[in-house]
Amino acid sequence: MSAVHREPLTAPHRTRNDAVLALGVAVLAVAIALMGGGGISPGHLSWKLLLAGCVPLVWRRHRPLVALLGVVVCMAPYYAFDYNPAPPVPAVVLALYTVAATGAVRRTLLTGVAVLGSTVISNGITDQDGALESLEISGWIITVLVAGVAVRYYRLYVASLVERAERAERTREEEARRRVAEERLRIARDLHDLLAHSITLIGVQTSVAAHVLTADPERLDRKAVAQALDDIAGTCRTARGELRTTLEVLRADDTAVDVGAGAGSSSGSASGAGDLREPLPGIDGLAGLAESGRVAGAKVGLSVRADGIPPSVGAAAYRIVQEELTNAVRHGGREDLTVRVELWIADGALRVRVRDDGTGAGGGPGGEVAPSGGTPGFGLVGMRERARSVGGTLAAGPGPAQGFEVTAVLPLSQEDEVR
Repeated sequence: MSAVHREPLTAPHRTRNDAVLALGVAVLAVAIALMGGGGISPGHLSWKLLLAGCVPLVWRRHRPLVALLGVVVCMAPYYAFDYNPAPPVPAVVLALYTVAATGAVRRTLLTGVAVLGSTVISNGITDQDGALESLEISGWIITVLVAGVAVRYYRLYVASLVERAERAERTREEEARRRVAEERLRIARDLHDLLAHSITLIGVQTSVAAHVLTADPERLDRKAVAQALDDIAGTCRTARGELRTTLEVLRADDTAVDVGAGAGSSSGSASGAGDLREPLPGIDGLAGLAESGRVAGAKVGLSVRADGIPPSVGAAAYRIVQEELTNAVRHGGREDLTVRVELWIADGALRVRVRDDGTGAGGGPGGEVAPSGGTPGFGLVGMRERARSVGGTLAAGPGPAQGFEVTAVLPLSQEDEVR
């Protein structure tokens, strides 16, 4: 079966194998000739023609038509002298089969017509009463050619199956690599959002506690210090819980991870299957974000005019607001910083706008501008990735008067659209 499946024109060691096969055909022809039969008894000329007709078979796969022509040139005089007709049959059959199995159907048809025509004409000239014999010979020639064509199409079918299986394997490997890359990106985004927000709040709350302790040691405001420390402890508890949830997602089985990667990172996902595993809530959690910003010293105004938001869109909106609020608190540059957060639905999409009136260096989210000459962060990049994950867009830049403004348009799926 391996020999049948293998493409004859590209098979390894084909010349050596064909030489062995030609030798076997020659031995078979000699054996048939020695067994006797009809026609004139073999002589020196018949042996020479019979053996010479097997030599072209050595190159039957390199030059199928040339090999067939060589066999015919040697065997035609053999038949013309009316020697035993059986010995040349194996060589002729093998040459015809090779032409049919290695070439196009048109070439096989033309070859069959040429061989059949010459055979019928020569047989009619030499034996005018041998119509039945001519029909028998024609039947064998057609059978051999049909068998060769059938084997050729079978080989093409097997090759197409192999190629399809290899392509499917490559596709599976590429899909696996794509999912791994998407999952790594999602994990990096989650950890950045979680840690940047929590550490920023802890830093601000620690500064408040340090200021209270050093501002007037003689009149220490113990209540203010306790409140600052409680805020720090609360922020740590929240961050620890969210980090634990993220780690649980990472430790989940492969199926759960694949679902999270495929649904949470693909553009335009309407079902939100992957986002249901997000460690942070959707727009229902924006009130908590606003409160954490107020604890950090900013005046945060929140306006939400949206209901029934899909989980994937809600998670993306939450992350965008979280990142911009964190950067406003970090880079605002003023004590009376004001941040305005607005969410509403218009034209089948959730609109998000976060605007602050800060004056600090960098003016807004990291990712393109690094405050105080530091290393650029990934805030702006992460927010744009969040928007793209649900098929939306995000724009960021200086506000109309001062500060920084981030606006996002997050499309709603048709079945979840709120009018």
